[in-house]
Amino acid sequence: MNQNNCLDIFDCKLDLTTLESQMLQEEQIDCPVIHRFGPGIYIREVFIPAGTLAIGHTQKTEHLNIMLKGRVAMLNDHGDLEEIVAPHIYVGQPGRKIGYISEDMVWLNVYSTNERDIEKLERTYLDKSPLVEAQIKHVSRFMDNQDYKKVLEEYGFTEETARSQSENTEDQTDFPFGGYKVSVSTSDIEGKGLFATGNIKNGEEIAPARLDGKRTPAGRYTNHSISPNAKMVVRGEDVFLVATKDIKGYSGGFIGEEITINYRQSLNLQLGGKICPE
Repeated sequence: MNQNNCLDIFDCKLDLTTLESQMLQEEQIDCPVIHRFGPGIYIREVFIPAGTLAIGHTQKTEHLNIMLKGRVAMLNDHGDLEEIVAPHIYVGQPGRKIGYISEDMVWLNVYSTNERDIEKLERTYLDKSPLVEAQIKHVSRFMDNQDYKKVLEEYGFTEETARSQSENTEDQTDFPFGGYKVSVSTSDIEGKGLFATGNIKNGEEIAPARLDGKRTPAGRYTNHSISPNAKMVVRGEDVFLVATKDIKGYSGGFIGEEITINYRQSLNLQLGGKICPE
């Protein structure tokens, strides 16, 4: 794509809020996010396909940027158009970027931190647009909530007991180091839930749910649904969350589908001590 065509797209007289509002009326593109953790480091990896005009979230801090793959025409902080070709590494400043991706792109935002709570990380480093937040929609969960109450009744729990067990922090642990396509966010079902940030295939292992007798965020925040898209699987002494359907991740900046299980299946594992067949 030549520079004149890029400038036609990047109309500098059009502010980002107006442009974003117009873009949200168009079909949104899958842009899966993988969260990677290592000792003292958090990496937010995003894939954006060629042919996409993308507006990023506002970055709050100075941090390392690594473009592993691709080619993008981007407006810099001075309003000038520049082309970036992978591999490219630089220290990014606070602010927001807009770019046209002409070749499939893999971009890493690298942060120095020991935090592994993705919701806290995104709140710390990103300022998400109110327009995007207002566009996040979830299917009504009335039937899920009603079925959840049936589960409690069937297994002899009260809502107070279930909430107390859920909020117990003594048996919780972080995800181990690695990469995960999930994030904890506000749920339409109940409180917080576990959401896909990247596309997850049917049968794919999503994350560990219980390790050494302690619940990870996947074990703590995965909500109940009458039509779940995942299940719990026991392997040895540990429990893992596994997809039972294809689950959609980030698309056009919107967080993906909520990951859910049927609590009956999970409770039967715990109470029966049986391994769920894969």
